[in-house]
Order: sequence, then C-alpha cells, then structure tokens
Amino acid sequence: MPFTRSFVYGLSIVALLTGLALAAQPGDELAIGAKGPDFNLKGTDGQMHSLASSAGGKGTAVVFTCNECPYSKGYEDRLIELANTFDPKGIGFVAINANDPKIVPGDGFEFMVKRAKDKGFPFPYVLDETQEIATAYGARVTPHIFLLDSKGMLVYRGRVDDSVKTEEVKSRDFQAALDALVGGKPVPVAETKAFGCSVKYSKKAA
Repeated sequence: MPFTRSFVYGLSIVALLTGLALAAQPGDELAIGAKGPDFNLKGTDGQMHSLASSAGGKGTAVVFTCNECPYSKGYEDRLIELANTFDPKGIGFVAINANDPKIVPGDGFEFMVKRAKDKGFPFPYVLDETQEIATAYGARVTPHIFLLDSKGMLVYRGRVDDSVKTEEVKSRDFQAALDALVGGKPVPVAETKAFGCSVKYSKKAA
C-alpha cells in the first residue's frame, strides 16, 4: 500500500527532531570558568564578526542555533526578546550556525540571510563553515547557550529554559544567568542540560 502524504510528512518531522543519533560529536563542553574561544566568522550582513566585536561591556551570549531545527525556531522569539532586553544592559549576543548544509540544505548561508531578515535578528547571525568554533565550545544541540563574562570567561552553559512551550516554562535558567551577570552577582545555576536537535557535524569534523 503506498504511503500517504501525511505519513511521509510525519516521518520527516520525527527524523528532524531526533537528529542524526550516530553523528560525530565534539569534545567536552567548554568548562565553567574557561575562556571562550575567539572566532572571526561571516555574518548574514556580509560583515566579519569576532568574539570581541560581538561582546558587550558586561558579557557575551554565544548561541549555537540554526534555521531548520524546530527547537531553534521555537526559541527564536525568546532569544530576540532577551537580546533586546539585555543589550542595553551590557550583554552582547551572537548567533552561530554550524550545521553542515550537505546534511540540512536549509541551513545554507543564503537561507540564514533570509531567516535573519524575516525575523529581524537584533544580533549577528554568523556561519561556522568549518565547524571549528562549535567543536571548540563543545556545542551539541541547537539551541545551545554559552554565556561569557566581561573577561570572556564562561559563567553559564546549557538551555534557554526548561520547555520549548512557553506556557509550560517553569525555570528561566538563561535569563537568571543574565540577570546575575548584569547585577554583578554569581550565576545561581551555572550548568544545565541543553536540549534540541543535534548539531549536524560533517564527517570531516569527526
């Protein structure tokens, strides 16, 4: 019996959500207290962006994300809101897409440009074409947050919050870390488990 269109669509969604379970993963996540690796990556605005150029006076949020992952899409509006709230308070934001477009064509640079324009990203959206930066940070899923202080040291890593469904959020971990950082206080919970679609590492990055 031939597959129905809805059945095929359902399989596609399941595959996208689960990611490539057997795909190569980077090394350990960047340790709390370690210095965030620098980068110089092309943004959707056509400019090159480094960690220094993305930094705020009090810190920098390095967010690994992408175009196609449902979790990344689900968190986009929250990340935009957080960036608009905390940029005036001294926190710079930068979004990095490290997915291999050979695996997910919709994560190609031209689609990044369109996504950034459609959503009105208030932060640089850059391409980690070699995947060296994602590997250096230990990014595993999208979205995956790495929050650095004013000296470039990691003070928080992990999830945005505890549910992609806004109505079910109970623990706003990233926001709590941002509040603590701008307030000059220790981050209450420095490590949480990030969840989302697996970063699509190429075989070359294995």
